[in-house]
Amino acid sequence: MSKLKVGVVGCGSIAKFRHLPEYAMNDQVEIVAVCDIVEERANKMVEEYGGKAFTDYKEMLREAELDIVSVCLPNYLHAPVSIAALEAGKHVLCEKPMATSEEEALNMIQAAEKNGKKLMIAHNQRFVASHEKARELIADGTVGKIHSFRTAFGHPGPEGWSIDGKDSWFFRKEEAFIGAMGDLGVHKTDLMRYLLGEEFVEVGSFVESGAKEDSTVDDNAVCILKSETGIIGTLAASWAYGKEDNATIIYGEKAVLRLEDDPDHSLIVHHIGGETENFDLGKIQSNEDGGQSTTKVIDHFVDSIVNDTEPPINGEDGMKSLKVVLAALESSETKKIVQI
Repeated sequence: MSKLKVGVVGCGSIAKFRHLPEYAMNDQVEIVAVCDIVEERANKMVEEYGGKAFTDYKEMLREAELDIVSVCLPNYLHAPVSIAALEAGKHVLCEKPMATSEEEALNMIQAAEKNGKKLMIAHNQRFVASHEKARELIADGTVGKIHSFRTAFGHPGPEGWSIDGKDSWFFRKEEAFIGAMGDLGVHKTDLMRYLLGEEFVEVGSFVESGAKEDSTVDDNAVCILKSETGIIGTLAASWAYGKEDNATIIYGEKAVLRLEDDPDHSLIVHHIGGETENFDLGKIQSNEDGGQSTTKVIDHFVDSIVNDTEPPINGEDGMKSLKVVLAALESSETKKIVQI
């Protein structure tokens, strides 16, 4: 089979450290185009990975022969560029959060359906080994009925990660639309939906800003979530943690699971009644140290195209995770519990 041809739109940190190297490692694809409004960035990526450099994504869609487009842009561009690529007959892998509104997300889903193309949202937390193992233990009854959870994703902020540092689009509401909740919180809404195997129906939250100067978005959020069967738990997302925290704890009737909460063991299972099991399943992907060598997002997406299967995190999944975040914003603004 001939290789699938890939174009990446946006040559910032997520493309540089995740998408491009992971496409390069996958022998079923070939990088043929990269695009960035900063020409120098696109040229640099071409030097490293080959292909042709573009500064206009519309021109790239017109001129490059592509099967796949990765959308690695500021949040407000996710929907328009994804839709343009789908309309041009390309499969699309879009960074999270997939869109800035439910309406935009629906338009993306419809564009994929109408054009018979795959749409996947790059939520990588599902593919972390400890998270996959935890889902297994929950599904097979080892944990028993789940009563509660707490999950967090916090670090010192995107200025240490973003290619533009403190001048990054992450801090500008008109481009980011949402801060830490969109950057980190949506990862955890997706993860908890995946682990619990059910949807959230109610959200109460405090979504605040104040940790970052010259920022017009939230940077510190704590949410209380309730699932359809009545599981309640907390989700924290923050750019104000001095050190990265990516831990999740699940409290069940038969066991407590500690995920990414211990420096030595990625999963600890405390069985009620005594025994503790420690699993060392490799490090989680981290902005601080690189973590696992691949997020597996690209491989899963490529497999879904090659085998013509549903991507593991399709547009509907992306929208459900986004809706929890949108409800958290509404709750914080209205000071009320919001139903999803």
